[in-house]
Amino acid sequence: MPDAQTTSLPVLPLATGVVLPGMVVSMALESEEARTAVAAAEASGGQLLLVPRLPERFARVGTVAKVESSGQLPSGIRAIVVRGLERAVLGAGETRPGGALWLRAETVVSSAPSPRARELAREYRAVIENVLEHHGAGQLAEALRGITDPGAMADTAGQSPDLSFEQKVEVLETVDVEARLERVLEWARDILADLSLKERIRTDVTEGMEKTQREFLLRQQLDAIRKELGQGEGDEAVVDEYRRRIAESGMPETARAAAEREADRLERTAEQSPEHGWIRTWLDTVLEVPWSTRSEDRFDVGEARRILDADHTGLDDVKDRIVEYLAVRKLRAERGFASATGRGSGAIVALVGPPGVGKTSLGESVADALGRSFVRVALGGVRDEAEVRGHRRTYVGAQPGRVVRALREAGTMNPVFLLDEVDKVGSDWRGDPSSALLEVLDPAQNHTFRDHYLEVDLDLSEVLFIATANVIETIPGPLLDRLEVINLDGYTEEEKVAIARHHLLGRQLERNGLEPGEVSVSDAALRAIVTDHTREAGVRNLERELGKVLRKVATVIASGEASAPVSVDVQDVRAHLGRPRFFFEAAERTAVPGVATGLAVTGAGGDVLFIEATALPAAVGHTAPPGLTVTGQLGDVMKESAEIALSYVRSNADRLGLASGLAGGSGFHVHVPAGAVPKDGPSAGITMVTALASLLSGRPVRSSVGMTGEVTLQGRVLPIGGVKQKVLAAHRAGLREILLPARNGADLDDVPKQVRDEISFHLVEDVSEVLDMALEPVTAETTHAAEAA
Repeated sequence: MPDAQTTSLPVLPLATGVVLPGMVVSMALESEEARTAVAAAEASGGQLLLVPRLPERFARVGTVAKVESSGQLPSGIRAIVVRGLERAVLGAGETRPGGALWLRAETVVSSAPSPRARELAREYRAVIENVLEHHGAGQLAEALRGITDPGAMADTAGQSPDLSFEQKVEVLETVDVEARLERVLEWARDILADLSLKERIRTDVTEGMEKTQREFLLRQQLDAIRKELGQGEGDEAVVDEYRRRIAESGMPETARAAAEREADRLERTAEQSPEHGWIRTWLDTVLEVPWSTRSEDRFDVGEARRILDADHTGLDDVKDRIVEYLAVRKLRAERGFASATGRGSGAIVALVGPPGVGKTSLGESVADALGRSFVRVALGGVRDEAEVRGHRRTYVGAQPGRVVRALREAGTMNPVFLLDEVDKVGSDWRGDPSSALLEVLDPAQNHTFRDHYLEVDLDLSEVLFIATANVIETIPGPLLDRLEVINLDGYTEEEKVAIARHHLLGRQLERNGLEPGEVSVSDAALRAIVTDHTREAGVRNLERELGKVLRKVATVIASGEASAPVSVDVQDVRAHLGRPRFFFEAAERTAVPGVATGLAVTGAGGDVLFIEATALPAAVGHTAPPGLTVTGQLGDVMKESAEIALSYVRSNADRLGLASGLAGGSGFHVHVPAGAVPKDGPSAGITMVTALASLLSGRPVRSSVGMTGEVTLQGRVLPIGGVKQKVLAAHRAGLREILLPARNGADLDDVPKQVRDEISFHLVEDVSEVLDMALEPVTAETTHAAEAA
């Protein structure tokens, strides 16, 4: 090691900072002591001794520094710029003229750095570079790479803002380079660990910290914010009110636990956070569900039946099912059985029938009979699964599905729940609502129905579900399997007159501002409206036409042209409604050979259709068009029925006496009006055979006969569906004989007795029986017509 030098230098005490060798700092000379020391230094070569002043002592080692420059600050105070040169161990003091304190100091001369010192310097440089990166001062790391001396590298710690004044004094006093590097390296590691921890905590806060840390930090922040804003008591009151409502709601344990978790989250969430509003909305929604509220069933079976009969005429099947449901609940209650709730205890009824028969209004009547709340959910055109199950809470504006909203509107957990138009539910890329209904309408599952928004189990087993539909064919098979189907096939003429008299007339009188005593409508007038101006399975158009009549009467009374009471009879119906819109046209349509009257079922109920057949003979010089032409917007099944009918007629022409009609090799054209209405199904098979046989034999079809049934190539008549609706349609059209497949004989029990008494039914097994009963007897005219065909 080179020899140390001893010199005397003026002393400048430092109270707030430490200057290490290699540092360049500026300092204001605010005290007289400092100004005196600088003046002495400038007078003796520009060097002075910078010594840190601790609370109880001076540092044992100071820094020899050179005054680089001096000047005046804007405040007038003199300032200097000094550069640290080397360490000096302090010795004895002395006083010289001028008042400055002088000390003898022995400079510290460093020896050549050891390999250990160089290794420590490299490690220290790497740690400090990481520290600078955390502070966002990565550009300073470039300056560190230019320092090669290990001692100088250790002395850079004097510029660290992370070290205290005492630690920097300790660096100054540590003369040995290795010891100094070990010390600053240890401190740098601690600083880097602290910075890494802070960075990790900050990252965890933004990306989702571990639960206990998040709760601790958020609670501390929340307490501080509440204290500053003075809102702590109000927020706590809101959360306490939610907890009270949860405790009093009577919700199941799983739902209660979920609600309490959300209340805890609300307590930890700042009011300015969007999530604060989302949590409150969820809590309000789940607390609006009537968890513990149930309507008391009216167990008077006779009174329930009286209410159903008063509201609706007919519909005995539905009324019987509701009375049975009520009777079972009554017996269970009287005999001490447990309440019929839970798995498999729900009741799901589907009312299927044409429009206007009272399916929707029947739901309200059922609720009234049972003493329950009534809610209706219209499913027609619904295409989004979320309409049934709700939206998940991850979406902005999420809300529960229609099931939960309906329970909230009903105010009870056991309402009568009408799912209207379940056959018109659609599906697209947003999901299939009918699949979501599988859980709602399955008694084995709906006791744990889970809405996507609430995400808690709801018990729907006490709800009486009533679904309505016009046709069964469009209801998906799995959903239909869960429904107890009750068919409402329409009303007879007498039932419509009774409905008009007891239900529709009073309602239309009130809607048109008339008193009951001001208008009297005869039964003959009502029957004229039913038969001449409406021809439907239900009564919707009947009510519309009746309202039109009463509006005419209201106009007469309001204008003073007539005084009450006003009577409406058959002749007045023509004056108010115009000419009849419907006629008994079977006789006219079937007057010529080749036309037969068939029966069909549509979405609007039963209907009568006429099947026309004609031959296509060859023109002069041309061959006849071969085969069969069919028109009338027929589906594939109905086209195949026409082909089967022609094949049967051709193969059995001799036995049926039709060979002469086929001798010319003519083609045939079968048409089914109305051409604008699509048609399909196999039940027109025997009607097509009859039309072709009538054409070829020249024998017209009897005008009073209607028929329906599927035909095979062997001439067997197979059973079909919709017998009741077809029979009612035939009755409305004035037909008095109906040919049905023999295997449909049991279906006639569903036909009202009045209709059975007015119509003759013939059950057939073979097409030959159909032709014997349907065609007019052979006459000379019919023989001539057959030869012409």
